[in-house]
Amino acid sequence: MLDSLLATLDPRRGPAWHGPTVKGALRGVTAAQARWAPAPGRHSIWELVLHIAYWNYAVRRHLEREVTRFPRTPANWPALPDRPDERAWAKDRALLAAEHAALVRAIKRLPERRWSRVPPEGKKWTYGEMIVGIVAHDVYHGGQISMLKRLWRGRR
Repeated sequence: MLDSLLATLDPRRGPAWHGPTVKGALRGVTAAQARWAPAPGRHSIWELVLHIAYWNYAVRRHLEREVTRFPRTPANWPALPDRPDERAWAKDRALLAAEHAALVRAIKRLPERRWSRVPPEGKKWTYGEMIVGIVAHDVYHGGQISMLKRLWRGRR
């Protein structure tokens, strides 16, 4: 099961069968495209990137029992920079890449016997349920990013 989950989260043999991963969906996205939202009150690609980074961090924090803070605020939907540019966009994509890589490492290190256990912090989900959930979360938002890219190309 672990190999299947990791292959979905971090495919090693080319594209994932389900479509683009978050990393793949972000290829070629500029800061302007990332900042654009299709309508008021809708999320942009940039907001989704920070949201995904946060939840990768949050699950990893439980797996590793880490106590560090996420570097952006507010945590779940961090604020975008006042003046978004390519440098700020690259920095936030790097944050996502670092959190994603750390999550994959943490999943690989988690002993199988802990998958059915609930973390001591009192959450109601097991480690395994959190891992399956974060994989689904990444796939879901990767699809949203792909749709936002298409909407961006079709905007007037």
